[in-house]
Amino acid sequence: MSLFPETDHLLPELAGRLEAVAACFERELVSDLSSVNLLARHVEKYRGKMLRPTLVIASGFAVRTGAPPSRVIDESLNTLGAVVEMIHMATLVHDDVLDEASMRRGGATVNSLRGNETAVMLGDFLISSSFRLCSTVGEPWLNTELGAMTSQLCSGEILQLSHRGDFNLDSETYFDIIRRKTGVLAGACCGLAARLAGADPIACKALRIYGEELGMAFQIQDDVLDLVGDETVVGKTLGIDLQKGKFTLPLVTHFSRCSADSRDQTIRAVERCDVAEVLRLVESTESLVAARETAEALVERAKDQLEILAECPARQLLRAIADATIEREY
Repeated sequence: MSLFPETDHLLPELAGRLEAVAACFERELVSDLSSVNLLARHVEKYRGKMLRPTLVIASGFAVRTGAPPSRVIDESLNTLGAVVEMIHMATLVHDDVLDEASMRRGGATVNSLRGNETAVMLGDFLISSSFRLCSTVGEPWLNTELGAMTSQLCSGEILQLSHRGDFNLDSETYFDIIRRKTGVLAGACCGLAARLAGADPIACKALRIYGEELGMAFQIQDDVLDLVGDETVVGKTLGIDLQKGKFTLPLVTHFSRCSADSRDQTIRAVERCDVAEVLRLVESTESLVAARETAEALVERAKDQLEILAECPARQLLRAIADATIEREY
């Protein structure tokens, strides 16, 4: 991540807080059953960049400028960081089942190791654990907001499944899918963290929108990497979107631009899952470039939301996180 120099002194505190989040995550998933513990330890490897807990902590930092430290608020934010990471892990486990993926974070997926039934139940275990942990914060509104958010996640997945193999998928529906599947979770990380930290409603809304725009840009970058990424760098099975008929922004844009002949060629390439040929065709209409430009525009819109916050290192950190979203190769 390319950080502004002004954020450097925040990094040790952020690292310490993320360690506390990880410890909370691990404590919550301890079971009296060794088989559950084994799977919980395996899924901990999925944590990777811990983007979502980082958004929680950074948003808390950004709105607490000038306020005295509060142990209660800090512990609540740490708990929220663990909660959103559990929810995110659950979506990854379930996505791997739906996609029949064999690799995640450079290792075997739960479904490839133990089968779909076990993976589905592990995802459910993560979700139920997240809500139990959330209840310990003692803020009923937080459970309500997270419940609404997870409903959006599920509805986004259903919407995407209902358009599987739909060569007429339009950009409006595509953006609705990624807003629900990816944007709302990142938005909740930022907006709910701000509310827990005592921010006013205007700042909470701005940070929620920042997170949603960033989350959508993150998903578009994933779309791009699914076509052009290096599997050893990305750390997960690539080309699955094509195999499963999940058409992403580069392809949606290409279909809106290409000729009838090119459309027929593209459909045939998709049907035989020829990633190289699909990439060649998509690049011929500059649709990959257009997808990247859309992600960049979303990042700029996200950063604009931060302008209402007081200038501080945490605001710079949030700006740097947004930029890193589309600079990454994994």
